[in-house]
Amino acid sequence: MPKKVLVIAEQRDGKLRQVALEALGAARQIADGGSIVTVVIGSQVQEAANELAQHPHDKVIAIEGESLANYDSEHFYLAVAPVLDEVKPDVVVLGHTASGRDLAPKLAAALDAPQISDIVSLDVQGSDVLFKRPIYAGKAFETKRVLATPYVVTVRPNNLAADAEQGGSVEIDVRRFDEPADVKTRVVHVEKKASTGRDLTEARVVVSGGRGVKSAEGFKPLYELADVLDAAVGASRAACDAGYCDYSLQVGQTGKVVTPDVYIACGISGAIQHLAGMSQSKLIIAINKDAEAPIFEIADYGVVGDLFEIVPKLTEKLREKMAAARA
Repeated sequence: MPKKVLVIAEQRDGKLRQVALEALGAARQIADGGSIVTVVIGSQVQEAANELAQHPHDKVIAIEGESLANYDSEHFYLAVAPVLDEVKPDVVVLGHTASGRDLAPKLAAALDAPQISDIVSLDVQGSDVLFKRPIYAGKAFETKRVLATPYVVTVRPNNLAADAEQGGSVEIDVRRFDEPADVKTRVVHVEKKASTGRDLTEARVVVSGGRGVKSAEGFKPLYELADVLDAAVGASRAACDAGYCDYSLQVGQTGKVVTPDVYIACGISGAIQHLAGMSQSKLIIAINKDAEAPIFEIADYGVVGDLFEIVPKLTEKLREKMAAARA
C-alpha cells in the first residue's frame, strides 16, 4: 500500500552522512510507490540537498538558519514541525544516531505516533512492513509491525543498503529558519575534539584496541593498520578508562554501536558490555594472547598471540598485497 514518507536526512558540516542515504533507501521500500519528501537541516546544507536531489523524490526541503549550525532537539524540532503539518506523513524515517535518537521521540510525540528504534532490516509484505531490531544487547532479535499510521522509525547505520536510485530533476525547496524569541535552549559553544580518522559508526572496517594495548603508545600499530585498511579506530571501555585513548572511540553498550563489514579486536577480552556494541559486525577477527578470552566465542577468525607482533606483520602483508594489486 503506497505511503507518504518523510525522511530526516542527517548532515555533518554540510556533508551528507551515509546513514541519510540508508534512511532514504528504507523510505523507498516503505513508501511502496508512494511519495517521499526529504528534509535536511543545518546552517549550510545546499551541498547535502544537491546530493539528495540526485535521487528520485517528490521534494527535497533544505532548512537553513544560523541557529541550526549545531544540533539541539528544540531548534531542530521547531524547524521541522511545519513540514510535519504540511506533509502529514504516514511514516517518518531517521538515522539511529546520537541526534536521531534524540529527535525521533519528539517527532513521535508530536504525531501521537508509535516509534520503532534501531531497525537493522525491513520486509514489505503486502500492506504490512516488518521491522527487525536487536534486543537484550544484541543477544536476540524481535520483529515488529505497526498496526496503524503514522509511525516513526530509526535506522541503525551500516545495516540497510543506501538508496541506489539515481536520475530525475528533484525540486529543492530552500527555507529560512529564524530562531524564535521564546526558545528555552540555545547552543552557545561546541568544543570539538580533533578527528583522527573515519567516523566509527559509518566505517566499513573498524580496528579496536582493549586493555591489551597497554598504553596510549600501544594504539600506534592499530592506527597504522587502520590507515592501510581505510578504517576507523575504536576502543573498549577498559582502554578508555585506563586513559589510553579518548572516550569518543569507545565501542560498547555505553559507547558507540558499530556494525562494520570487518571488526578487528586487538587485545580485547570480550566483556558483554563491549560485545553489545559490535557483535552484529559482519566479520569479526580477534587477536588476543589469552586463548580463553570470550571474544573468541563470537569471532569468525581468531589469532592467539601478541598483538604487538601480529598487527605490524598484518599491516606489512596488507601493504605488500595492495602494492602488488596496484602494480
